[in-house]
Amino acid sequence: MIAPLEVFRRLTNGVYVVGVAHGGRRDAFTAAWLTQVSFEPLLIALSINPTHASHPILVAAGAFGVSVLGAGQLELARHFGTQSGRTVDKLEEQRWETSAGGAPLLSDAIAHLDCRVVSRVPAGDHELVLGRVAGGRILTPDQPPMGYADTGNLDGSAALYPPTF
Repeated sequence: MIAPLEVFRRLTNGVYVVGVAHGGRRDAFTAAWLTQVSFEPLLIALSINPTHASHPILVAAGAFGVSVLGAGQLELARHFGTQSGRTVDKLEEQRWETSAGGAPLLSDAIAHLDCRVVSRVPAGDHELVLGRVAGGRILTPDQPPMGYADTGNLDGSAALYPPTF
């Protein structure tokens, strides 16, 4: 029997750094659970753990920015995949800019999206955040995006999957 981990590692997810800012606080985190859900209006869904330090900032801001990571940017994924929000400013030594909605966007990403929260729905141990895309751009058109499978067990999720279906 194949373990759920082996199956889920084959889903084609990208790797992103999601930035949030509100009231003088800012944070950013690595995410792989992000997908387009509608063309009109242009909507994406983001899955975030509500216990994450970025969650209350995202909720208060009602906006978030997405920096699409490119192939070979594993160290950026690792950097933003660590705990944050309490004592560490992970953006401090990074090149970044502010989106129109106020969220931090990485200058070294291959593309950006600027999103406004339109709804939130509990989803197991995470929350789905539906965001309306207000803007976006490509920074590096020839670089392919990083895939979630390229990160190995960076997020430590291997221990969270049940051993069998």
